[in-house]
Order: sequence, then structure tokens, then C-alpha cells
Amino acid sequence: MNFLAHLYLSGNNPKVMVGNFAGDFVKGKQAIQQFEPEIIRGIELHRAIDEFTDTHSTVQKSKNTLRPKYRHYSGVIVDVFYDHFLAKNWHMFSDDLLPDFADRAYHLLQQHAPVLPHDVNYMLPYMIKGNWLVNYGRIEGIHRALSGMARRTPYKSKMEEASEDLRIHYTQFEEEFLVFFPQLKGFCDRFLLENRV
Repeated sequence: MNFLAHLYLSGNNPKVMVGNFAGDFVKGKQAIQQFEPEIIRGIELHRAIDEFTDTHSTVQKSKNTLRPKYRHYSGVIVDVFYDHFLAKNWHMFSDDLLPDFADRAYHLLQQHAPVLPHDVNYMLPYMIKGNWLVNYGRIEGIHRALSGMARRTPYKSKMEEASEDLRIHYTQFEEEFLVFFPQLKGFCDRFLLENRV
């Protein structure tokens, strides 16, 4: 899952949201120890989400559709596609309006800038200026996100072409997301209950 899902799945716990958002930028056991317990809980939730997602049979179906063209980048692309469907179907999962949720998330992350990894603080102004969390709901926003990722990869990923595959297989990917995401939400709710600080 990508940024929007990681923030949403944190259960409205601000510190967990910070850790869950930053999870990809914190590597190893020693690095995690610099954070306070609730942020560590968010980083651990991030890792649990990634493992649950990477091994889920429905997600594998989505990846398999893309794998012939995108190979090992198929998982990254599916993560972004699923954020699109979360944004598009936001009303199914939250009583808040997506723009309001996004604004609160941006403000929260800015408040925690002193403890966030350098790469997060470097990226955050671009995310806020481009309103990524809301714009994931548009295919054009997904195209921009994947094109940016393609520019940052050392090898030819073709991710800048993936929004066209989203258009072609749109119904299939959305159906797979709608099967998978409620299961992921249930998994995260149980994780947060069972791993209280």
C-alpha cells in the first residue's frame, strides 16, 4: 500500500500515523529505537501492512496482470493503484471528507518534522504542494506519481506507462482492491488492539 492507505490504516492515532507514514524511510532495528513508543508502533504497523499485502492472494492477482511488462516493479505499481481506489471510494471507508483528512495529515506530519527522517522532510513539501493524497483519486494524479517514481529508479521501470494499464484493466483492479482492502483494514484493527503501548 502507498501513503494514503498507510495514513488511513493508523486508526486516527497521530503518533501511529507518523510512524506508519515514515516506515519505508526507517531501516533496521537500531534506527527504529530513536523514536518514541507510539511512533515505533506505527513503523511496526507499516511493516506488518507490507507483509500482509505482499503475501495476499488477491494482491498477487493484481501483480500478475502487470508482471509480464513491469516485472518486479509490479508490486510498487499495485500499491499506487490501490491508493487510487482508496481515494476514489473514500466514502466507503471514512465519514471524513478526503480533503479534510489530507489537510490534517499534512499538518500532523509538518508538526513532527523534527523527528522525521531527512528523506521524508525532503519529500513532504512536494507532497503538500501537489496535494498527492487527494490527487491519487484521479488517474492523472496516479500518472504523475508513477512517472516521478520512474525518474528516481536506477533502471528502466516503464512505470510512467502504467496509468494506461490502469485504464485498460480498471474494473478488474477495482474489484480486486474492494476484495482485499476490507481484509487489510480488519488486520490493522487487530494489530493495533493487540500491540498497545
